[in-house]
Amino acid sequence: MKKAINIRMDEALLTDLDSYAQELDRSRTYIIEKAVSTYFDTLDEMISDKRIDELKAGETEVYSLEEIAQRLGFN
Repeated sequence: MKKAINIRMDEALLTDLDSYAQELDRSRTYIIEKAVSTYFDTLDEMISDKRIDELKAGETEVYSLEEIAQRLGFN
């Protein structure tokens, strides 16, 4: 199910959005959904980089598979 949201957008960006939508014979919603979906890949990379930095800085504990199995009583 789709839900409606309200966003504010720079006028120049909205003009570009409308141009793409018209050229592709698609709605603004379609273009925005595709853009956000594609950007999720970039966000995943950013989160991965953040987690790697936290590991390097010693801010996160790392457990081996064996340690996890032992803690869960699977040994």
